[in-house]
Amino acid sequence: MRLELVTIIVDDYDPAIAFYTGALGFDLVEDSPSLTNDGRPKRWVVVRPPGGQTGILLARADGPHQAAAVGNQTAGRVGFFLRVDDFAAAHDRMTSAGVQFVTAPRTEPYGQVAVFLDIAGNRWDLLGP
Repeated sequence: MRLELVTIIVDDYDPAIAFYTGALGFDLVEDSPSLTNDGRPKRWVVVRPPGGQTGILLARADGPHQAAAVGNQTAGRVGFFLRVDDFAAAHDRMTSAGVQFVTAPRTEPYGQVAVFLDIAGNRWDLLGP
């Protein structure tokens, strides 16, 4: 058993793909045409960290209820955790790519950590050794 995908609701596919593949360095695993349950066109877009097994399904908000969840999927809490081997290099690369960090890097008993925002405004922990 394994967790294959988690969904992040975004405003639009292409800017989200650019953020995850460019700023975070994820791989674009799939970008295929698809249909909603009621037959409207959408895309099936999956990104994943290099070497990772769990992917993120980037889902464009469909309607006002879903649009209200963009950037607030975990009610303002950190809901996503990106573990890296070289914290300083990842932090520098992400900062240079325009990723907004909302906390300065700090050391905790579990390792180095800094909170950043994804393109939708969701909070993530960047975690290192």
